[in-house]
Amino acid sequence: MLGFAMNDFLTALGLLTIVPVRYREPITARAYAWFPLVGLLIGAILIVAQFLLRAVFSHLVAAALLLALWVVISGALHLDGFADACDGLFAATTRERRLEILRDVHLGTFGAVGLLLLLIVKFAAMASAPSFAPILLAPVLGRWAMVFAATFPLARASGMAALFRAGLTWRIVLVATILAGLSCAFFGAFGFAALGVASIVAWLLARLALNRLGGLTGDIYGMICESVETSVLVLGAVMV
Repeated sequence: MLGFAMNDFLTALGLLTIVPVRYREPITARAYAWFPLVGLLIGAILIVAQFLLRAVFSHLVAAALLLALWVVISGALHLDGFADACDGLFAATTRERRLEILRDVHLGTFGAVGLLLLLIVKFAAMASAPSFAPILLAPVLGRWAMVFAATFPLARASGMAALFRAGLTWRIVLVATILAGLSCAFFGAFGFAALGVASIVAWLLARLALNRLGGLTGDIYGMICESVETSVLVLGAVMV
């Protein structure tokens, strides 16, 4: 699509999942264009798994196992970022100290509590989802939201986010948005409402990071992904 090579898709797949694919270095921002498509593949796997699990287990047990599968598929990558971002953003300290906390490998109180609450809400929303739409769209919009977040300034000039963001263009963002939008259009009113909610949640968290950190980091991208996924799931429990 629009000159984006298969290697860029494989890069996105290798970065966002545990699928053992081979891709050529160096990593470039072109992989961002394919983030929503990787999310769609994750969603499709989850839908098949949900159908099989609900045929055997109660909705509660099926939701718990489905959530575990979701975590495994992504390698808990974004959950780790979410926890670190909670520790960094909500600590009552200076901007410099917050950035140091983001680099700390240890889990703090804000991260532990935030992670626990996130998983509880995700589980509850998945258990009560009356259709497959929220579970399919949540990973799509979560990964699209990271592309949207990448358009905001960075908090530091080094790190994975800075390396990966180099070369990001509006063309890349447009391709990712088209892929996400087409996925949402299939589900009508709910799909467009989910896209709207994803945009608002991503923008609010990006603004929070700008205010408290001076920019975004890879951990903030992970927080935005997880928060958008959870918001779409909760919206689905209400609308669908």
